Amino acid sequence: MEVCIKIRSSTTVASQVSNSSELTFNISTKAIAKMMHPSRQAYVEEERNVSEHYQPTPSVTQQCSYDAFRGSRVEAVDLAGAECLQRTPADGMARGNRIRTWGWTSQTFVGLRSNSATSPRIDLSSLALDRDYLLPAAGAGIAPEKASAILNQFERKRRAAAIAVPTDDGRVRAKLREMGEPITLFGEGPGDRRDRLRALLTIKAEIDAGEDEERDIQMGEAAGGTAQGEQEEEFYTEGLPELLEARRAIARYSLPRAKARVSSQRIESAIPLRNHIKHRKAIKERLQNFDLFGTQIAGERPVSLVRFSPNSEIIAAGNWGGGVKLLDVPTLNEKKTLRGHTDRVGGISWFPNSTLPDTTVSPSSINLATGGGEGKVHLWSLEQDTPISTLTGHTDRVARVEFHPSGTYLASASSDTTWRLWDIATTTELLLQEGHSREVYALSFNTDGSLLASAGLDSIGRVWDLRTGRTVMILEGHIRPIHALDWGTDGHRVLSGSADGWIKCWDVRMVRCVSSFGAHKSVVSDLRWYKGLDASFENSNSFMQSQKDARPDQIRPKKAGTFFVSGGFDKEVNVFSADDWAKVKTLSGHSGNVLGVDVDRSGKWVASCGHDRTVKLWGRDDGEGA
Repeated sequence: MEVCIKIRSSTTVASQVSNSSELTFNISTKAIAKMMHPSRQAYVEEERNVSEHYQPTPSVTQQCSYDAFRGSRVEAVDLAGAECLQRTPADGMARGNRIRTWGWTSQTFVGLRSNSATSPRIDLSSLALDRDYLLPAAGAGIAPEKASAILNQFERKRRAAAIAVPTDDGRVRAKLREMGEPITLFGEGPGDRRDRLRALLTIKAEIDAGEDEERDIQMGEAAGGTAQGEQEEEFYTEGLPELLEARRAIARYSLPRAKARVSSQRIESAIPLRNHIKHRKAIKERLQNFDLFGTQIAGERPVSLVRFSPNSEIIAAGNWGGGVKLLDVPTLNEKKTLRGHTDRVGGISWFPNSTLPDTTVSPSSINLATGGGEGKVHLWSLEQDTPISTLTGHTDRVARVEFHPSGTYLASASSDTTWRLWDIATTTELLLQEGHSREVYALSFNTDGSLLASAGLDSIGRVWDLRTGRTVMILEGHIRPIHALDWGTDGHRVLSGSADGWIKCWDVRMVRCVSSFGAHKSVVSDLRWYKGLDASFENSNSFMQSQKDARPDQIRPKKAGTFFVSGGFDKEVNVFSADDWAKVKTLSGHSGNVLGVDVDRSGKWVASCGHDRTVKLWGRDDGEGA
């Protein structure tokens, strides 16, 4: 089929043709199809077949004339003289008529219609549109299959780089022999052999990962089938009678102290604000004069934790070798070494009111508790270097231990994802508390003894009510593991330090985080709130009695809870104000990561330890405290 095209051209169409000139030429539909986009060729070919099927006179030609300008009128003339149609492209498209267009230019439309008198009438609008074709992407790029292969290759290289391969050629050969592979190939050097081992280990890891994933899917399907229709609900495990009695004893112990604490806070709330500002400003000025006072090597391996005794005269320092050294303050001379752990010491806690002049705790009784990497908790006296009692039950490392304020119970946090409550007198395990998905690393009792906060490597902390066993608050906000917890003397605020370098303050009354700030450039390993000598239950009662008849402007604010100290992997010990969480002082001197810090009850000394195997004592040159 051929089409005769007559074009009245203008200067915009062809510059070499005059304004009144005309061009007439014959173009076959096949040639026109070749000029089209490949995606349109099949479409035009199909319409040509349809036209030939309904057109019995294939010799009929059509003559069309058109203007090159957009929006011009298109005339389709049937040479058989049956009909002449006039239609603009806009009209035809508006009515949905099917007009065949060929794009010599983006502004040219040519409409053709076979309307012979001998051919049957066909309504083009009734023909179905063919949209079953794919247009190639307009932009250049990589095929999806090739891009996926490249990404898989990058992922495999990343996994291979993360696999630890021995550098010793003998060990590389031994590993290849263990895997059943040739220990060497022709022309293979040590580097090539190591690369081959890495590739084999990568393939093995991928196979193992695939098997684990398939096993997890099967277990998930089995669990889903058995649990279908069941609703999740809380469950409780019946505890020992001793645990019930312990909860009652803790309630009897904590309620009077909470009452005294609230009464003391009510009195302090009447103090004018200017007195509080003046008092705390003086404390900040004294803290700014703290500097390195002394240093002592406390082990052959890194020193993991330091804790002051209640009388501030002894520092207990545990190291990764399993030993605990008792150092004198302020000389840091070694007084005694306690030996009993076979792995690193993770937790140290002094018995409440031990070593005080008027205490009822004798040096021969329990004065100290420590936890070790072998999973045991040792109880020590000050008269012998071996433990007088051992608490066993944890199946993994004990990271922290803490005495209850009453001295009757002891809590321990472990890497077996549990924390436990022990009866000191009978060495009985009263409570095995779950609730963390990963290792429990830190725990702390509040000053009343009614609440316990625990946290660990799951980046989540929990506050437990020891009187009921329920979780009263979840500390959720850190993005890295939590390594440190400590309660303030006000009884309702708890600090948490994380590997993300941030310290957060949580208020159990408001049940939310009330403050968050960056404390260190790296991991926050330990933090301790200043407890003070005026924060105890006995001192609170005496404080209330002494200030009962005093005017508000005559009441002196307490020092307890005005600041805290923290240590981190940036090799620094920082002192922060508890008012605006501003950094008051940075104590620099460690050559390695700081692992433990503490501040004594008098406010005179700050102790720290770390990877450099030293214990450092910080204070003022004049010996005065904060």
